[in-house]
Amino acid sequence: MKKNWLLIGGIVLLLLAAVLMINSTQNNQSNSTATNTVATAPHHHGTDPAASSAETMPAHFEVAPSKSALGPTLDPEKFFGSARDAYRAAREIPVTLAQLPCYCHCDREFGHKSLHSCFEDDHAAHCAVCVNEALLALKLEKEQKMTPAQIRETIVAQYSH
Repeated sequence: MKKNWLLIGGIVLLLLAAVLMINSTQNNQSNSTATNTVATAPHHHGTDPAASSAETMPAHFEVAPSKSALGPTLDPEKFFGSARDAYRAAREIPVTLAQLPCYCHCDREFGHKSLHSCFEDDHAAHCAVCVNEALLALKLEKEQKMTPAQIRETIVAQYSH
């Protein structure tokens, strides 16, 4: 008799686990669909549906948003090395970074709207692409006096391949 109850309890637990897994999968698929919808919003180039995802430019602002329209970036002092420098760049040139695509394609995975979005959370601290793009953008803006559009062209040429 005791074995029957254990068997029934085991079956019930397996059914509950199966239901939870199915619900989790459905939620992840709907979140992924929502993220992809945001990622393909108006700030994308490569609107040719036949173009491969490698050829499309990640999300970014074509027109400079106001600084106040952008979310705050994390405190650079929470990070070390080049990540700290990149978070400092995000604080120094946020409007420029908002006009740049991020070629780690976090717009697809996390719904980021531009390179600036990577620095609103700790994503950039774990991503060499985000860090390197931000540091390059700061260097190009400060040393070579490039405009955000010129910096974007440089980033695209260097990272889109």
